[in-house]
Amino acid sequence: MKNYYRTGQFAKKACVSERTLRFYDQVGLLSPSHYSASGYRLYTDDDYPRLQQILGLKYLGFSLDEIHKCLKNGPQEVQAALSIQKAMMIEEKRHLEQIISAIETTEAQLAQGPADWEPIIQVIEAIQKQAKDAWIKKYFNDEQIETLGRLSAGVYTAEDRQKLAHWGKDWSEADQRQADRRWTELIAGVKRLVATGADPAGAEAQALAGEWSNLILEFTHGDPGIAAGLNRWWQAHDQLPAGQAPIAKGLSDQEAAFIQRALDFYAPSSREE
Repeated sequence: MKNYYRTGQFAKKACVSERTLRFYDQVGLLSPSHYSASGYRLYTDDDYPRLQQILGLKYLGFSLDEIHKCLKNGPQEVQAALSIQKAMMIEEKRHLEQIISAIETTEAQLAQGPADWEPIIQVIEAIQKQAKDAWIKKYFNDEQIETLGRLSAGVYTAEDRQKLAHWGKDWSEADQRQADRRWTELIAGVKRLVATGADPAGAEAQALAGEWSNLILEFTHGDPGIAAGLNRWWQAHDQLPAGQAPIAKGLSDQEAAFIQRALDFYAPSSREE
């Protein structure tokens, strides 16, 4: 006889939050085995191994797309992905060894005479750059990074690029993960609303449009030049051949049209506030 667990019960059993389970359901990683007559999610012990696989891959730093592929294709895909993760970690280790060497050199220089802030500043800048380069390469290979830079150079002015560089100088991997999570949840919300035939002017779609607008506002800082450049950037990116696009297309044409209509309805009301 199978044991059935409501979301809260299964979350407690698996030592995760209820929100985590709902999110994994939304993005298609782990859907409950059953639903009650009143529509509640019901999990079974059979769902537990898959959840542990998801959590294990997440702990190793795999993206949602990578986890999807690993779960779909099995151990062979996991082995290939682990090889990539290992290579990135070896590269990160090399970066750390370079930073340690720079620190030791600076320590030796400082020990020889009066304190000079220039070597210290150089070490700090090296640490920041190495750390940022290391985590960015978890998401993109060298060719993709070059493509991203080329796209930005083509759509943003030199002044706009300076602004973006200044705003992003302290952007960390934790910030990127948080942004990815928020965008993933929004995209999942758009897909769900389109699948259920929701009205883009309806309350739920408008709430989603508000969150979408806020995320874009956080990136652009309300700067009209950056906002215009961002639109041009996505247009240029979407024109790239599928194999050359660094960022996978998250929405179908129908879903993209839906969120655009929702934003069109949302924008006038936000200007009136």
